[in-house]
Amino acid sequence: MNAACIAVGVLLCAGVAVAKDNLRVAYEWREMDFQYDSPDQRWSAIERGAFKPANVIPFGLEVYRQRLFVTLPRWRNGVPASLAYLDLNDTSSKMPALRPFPSWVSHSLSDADPELVSPFRVKADRCGRLWVLDSRIAGVLEQTKLYGPAQLLIYDLHNDDLLRRHILPMSQTKQNSFFANLAIEDADCDNTYAYAADLGSPGLVVYSWRDQESWRVQHHFFHPDPLAGNFSINDIEFQWDDGLYGLALSKPQSDGYSTLYFHPLSSTMEFSVKTSVLRNKTLATSGAIYRDFKILGNRGVDAQAGAQFLDAETGVLFYTLPNQNSLGCWQTSKGYNVQDRVYSNNNSFVFPSDVKVDDERRLWVLVNQMQNFIYDELYPGSINFRIYMANVNDALEHTACEATKSLPDLVGKLGEVLRTNIKLKTATDEGSKSAAAALTLSLGALLLTLSSLL
Repeated sequence: MNAACIAVGVLLCAGVAVAKDNLRVAYEWREMDFQYDSPDQRWSAIERGAFKPANVIPFGLEVYRQRLFVTLPRWRNGVPASLAYLDLNDTSSKMPALRPFPSWVSHSLSDADPELVSPFRVKADRCGRLWVLDSRIAGVLEQTKLYGPAQLLIYDLHNDDLLRRHILPMSQTKQNSFFANLAIEDADCDNTYAYAADLGSPGLVVYSWRDQESWRVQHHFFHPDPLAGNFSINDIEFQWDDGLYGLALSKPQSDGYSTLYFHPLSSTMEFSVKTSVLRNKTLATSGAIYRDFKILGNRGVDAQAGAQFLDAETGVLFYTLPNQNSLGCWQTSKGYNVQDRVYSNNNSFVFPSDVKVDDERRLWVLVNQMQNFIYDELYPGSINFRIYMANVNDALEHTACEATKSLPDLVGKLGEVLRTNIKLKTATDEGSKSAAAALTLSLGALLLTLSSLL
């Protein structure tokens, strides 16, 4: 409850704190599909087993200009392309077929050293580059095949050419390593840093674009909480012990560095660290950084969080809550105990997998029912995958994360109301009943103004 609510009374503000339902379905699919050169090529791929629609699940997303990118990890056989996109200008179907990125050839596993194997996350930076984090592990739900250490692929989005390929050195991967999340610090295009989260053998790999090298950072906060490994989603119960997962970067501070917010997947805690610590290779790989990592707080029971993204303009951290079929938010300018839910639905918002905010101030959320894909089955007759979208400010309206008006704005607004009401009262001084009515109107207008500022 903020000061304005206290001033006008609790009952008058009770309806203001209810979150609005401002996310809408932008795209939905029963099964994912791809654009082949011809219908015959598509059917040929299905007949050969190269394309098995039931084995394809969308996992991560990114939006750059008029393209929406989707990752489709090769957890089972029959995924013809593990990174694809759709044209946002094409509104001909709510179930659009995806186009492989950058080409069909890039996804061929027949080569000894394939270009793209099984990416989980992608991030487009402000410099027009698409960063792709590829685990290079296929068939994790069938017969696992490792194509080599995880890699970072960086593409030029102006022509889709591959700019650079960085394969993580063996010293920076462990026996159980599984890289599934990515954050990019891109304030300086020539001095950009990538942060890759290892959930399988908890750790963080930092990559310098300028120096073309990477290093691994270790910390106890990257590890799962043994008391937070239970998941229950729409009557499917399972246990995970996944470590470092959610990553989100703040905008650069006055010193040029950002804050990295992070959490393990099997945890209800949130942590942070300055990137000045991580970007210093000598310091970051030493044992002297333990106290540089901060504990922010606990989200509460069943509030294990997945992917997250920080909107630089509002300072709001959006995060997915698989156990609750919800999207949460935290206004980073406030204490960590001040959080809210942006959206929640146990029928259509089951297992939110990724969240992003694009350059046009649009919030995107991908939902994929992953618990059914792994532990049960998806029904091709039902809508299984959805991508939601909303304007950021609309999504935050009437939540605890909504941008609050400054004190000068509040005083100015109240001044306008009072000046208007004084004129109204003067004009109605001839009759006491009219004056009383004017006073009532004045108070009503004042309360409405205060409510609108919450």
